[in-house]
Amino acid sequence: MTTSAHLPGHSSSPAAGGDSVTERLVDANRHYAESFTDPGMDARPVLRVAVVACMDARLDLHAALGLELGDCHTIRNAGGVVTDDVIRSLTISQRALGTRSVILIHHTGCGLESLTEDFRHELEDEVGQRPAWAVEAFRDVDQDVRQSMQRVRTNPFLLHKDDVRGFVFDVHTGLLREIDPAS
Repeated sequence: MTTSAHLPGHSSSPAAGGDSVTERLVDANRHYAESFTDPGMDARPVLRVAVVACMDARLDLHAALGLELGDCHTIRNAGGVVTDDVIRSLTISQRALGTRSVILIHHTGCGLESLTEDFRHELEDEVGQRPAWAVEAFRDVDQDVRQSMQRVRTNPFLLHKDDVRGFVFDVHTGLLREIDPAS
């Protein structure tokens, strides 16, 4: 698989030849900008949809969902969990930028399935301060999607809750499996 980070003349090793990953990405941006033309869009997504998904590098959301630049707002974090910050982003997306639908995407083999809230305690032991945030680890991905849907549907700041759907993306097949919120 080739990405913008894999430029001709660059090794696939992040620190090869003294290049840092960041330098490689900045170089990739220079190449991108050489042929960039302003698409003339504003920040309002054409499809009026916000997608909340895990940050896992295996998820190419635009390709998996057939999306183009400008189609959606994409909000990503560890696990695709509906946290206070996700609610903040969704609220701005809906109230200021016109989105009406919310799609939640978790995935198989998520790293949060192997963590526990002990992670916070381990961090506290290591650095002397416990993080204010929860890990939001889970054991059952389907149930976690249901919980995320419930958090969106019951939040008073969100205007549009009638089209909130949740899915699990299979990292081996690329298919989405819809989760019934009532199961």
